[in-house]
Amino acid sequence: MTVSSIRSDETWIIEQLSRLRERRPELVDAALDRLLTTDPDLRWAVVVGAYMDRRINLGKAAELLGMHELELRERFLELGIPIRLGPTDVIEAKAEVEAVRLWRQDKDI
Repeated sequence: MTVSSIRSDETWIIEQLSRLRERRPELVDAALDRLLTTDPDLRWAVVVGAYMDRRINLGKAAELLGMHELELRERFLELGIPIRLGPTDVIEAKAEVEAVRLWRQDKDI
């Protein structure tokens, strides 16, 4: 079976991966990790999509993309991606304070 014949109807593949993840999460997670590691465009799309859907915050998006939060904020502004300002809870507030502190250390301010 070739990849192109598998892809003729992608819906069933996603459904099967979801079911397989319930039974064998380590198998699906390892495959997804490999895919997201080797395809930076896909990783960007998945992470930005999760951010836009409010599934993750800016700090988590930056972490998943291997970027500093302030660098990602700049990139989002350049691309017209809305920045969600202000933390939604204490954990996010602390993470923002820490990000700024680290950024200041990097810049020797």
